[in-house]
Amino acid sequence: MANFVSQQRVTVIGMAKSGLAAVELCLAEGARSVRAVDQRPIEQLGEAGERLKALGIDLLPQTAESLAGTDLIVLSPGVPVDDPEVNAARERGIRIIGEVELAGWYLQGPTIGITGSNGKTTTTAMVGHILETGGLPCQVGGNIGTPPASMVKTSRPGQWNVLELSSFQLETIASFRAQIGVCTNVTPDHLDRHHTFEKYAAAKARLFETQKPGDSAVLNADDPICVEYAGKTPANVLWFSSRREVNPGAYLVEGRLYVDGQRWIDAGEIPIRGLHNVENTLASALAARAAGAPLDRIAAGVRSFPGVEHRLEFVRELRGVLYYNDSKATNVDATLKAVDAFPGGLWIILGGKDKNSDYTVLRDPLHAKARRVLLVGAAAAKIEKQLAGAVPLEHCGTIEKAVAVGAANAAAGEIVLLAPACASFDQFTSFEHRGRVFKELVRGL
Repeated sequence: MANFVSQQRVTVIGMAKSGLAAVELCLAEGARSVRAVDQRPIEQLGEAGERLKALGIDLLPQTAESLAGTDLIVLSPGVPVDDPEVNAARERGIRIIGEVELAGWYLQGPTIGITGSNGKTTTTAMVGHILETGGLPCQVGGNIGTPPASMVKTSRPGQWNVLELSSFQLETIASFRAQIGVCTNVTPDHLDRHHTFEKYAAAKARLFETQKPGDSAVLNADDPICVEYAGKTPANVLWFSSRREVNPGAYLVEGRLYVDGQRWIDAGEIPIRGLHNVENTLASALAARAAGAPLDRIAAGVRSFPGVEHRLEFVRELRGVLYYNDSKATNVDATLKAVDAFPGGLWIILGGKDKNSDYTVLRDPLHAKARRVLLVGAAAAKIEKQLAGAVPLEHCGTIEKAVAVGAANAAAGEIVLLAPACASFDQFTSFEHRGRVFKELVRGL
């Protein structure tokens, strides 16, 4: 595969970070020509537009004409695989791949691929931290930050590529292979893009279907979809569970973590809160051990793990009220996990761009733990309709107003929590942008 792009006419669709990285990789690998395609004009692309100009690459609109006369189309994760122009090109026999598949042709060193509806970012960061502190060379990227195509130039034999991989990235892989694959859990998400839960789950399954005998698949024994994945992979399956003993694998019993029956660490030693982070730690330990890290080094890495920004991130305490930023809770299951991490007294900020989600499952947990729900963004009316009667609700419209309401009304010992259960794109450019704004507002109180 080393020269697959060489002398090919390549078209890259979607000029966010991943698409730009794909353009640069194709140029570096000797493509005969590279076209950049996006629905937006170049003036709206910011740094990507400036970089395309510096590379001498013209930006074309996303039309059938722009995709004509090409040998290979590379999709950015943000471009739907069933886009009409993409479908038409597929019917003409043009090969279509994603940026992760492209990167996989050229990445040196073995790969740890980590997916899941929730917890994949924390698990990816934790695995990278464990390997780095344990003396095993690695680089971390994927959905967590650096596009895999940008990691090719810094990859080398014997160095692990630790990649967070979303369903958008995995649905377009064919030969991409992770020697160690991890799935934290699979719950409904991105149904606005995948249309059905079955298609969403099938996209994540690709990570395990492309593995080979002798590889490792780290799977959640408590998740029925992960259990199904075990039957779809030729890899050796390693289980993790927060509910019962599993073998081979890692599990939690009475506040203690075990690996293959050997007592390892206590749950209280994990520096990030919530049962879901115990599960992320179990998965991280199995992945790191499969990569060659000894359990004592893994334990040291877990104890020194600093956590991840925008994931149940403690912001400050003011007059006895605690403020937490979980802007990464972009779906209902992530919000359930955030609520579960606290004993009660929550002033919780919900809302944003709806992803065709069902918010009714939040009724009982919020009835038990929330003092009030502070509604923001485009999904506020839908959330209100589905939560009405279960918990006090207040329309705030913006996060600025929600923070002000929480600060004015929460009592000492209570918690103001941003865990929106929605995407951010109605009022913000990303969940990171939303989280930063929340933190600035809280620190300015």
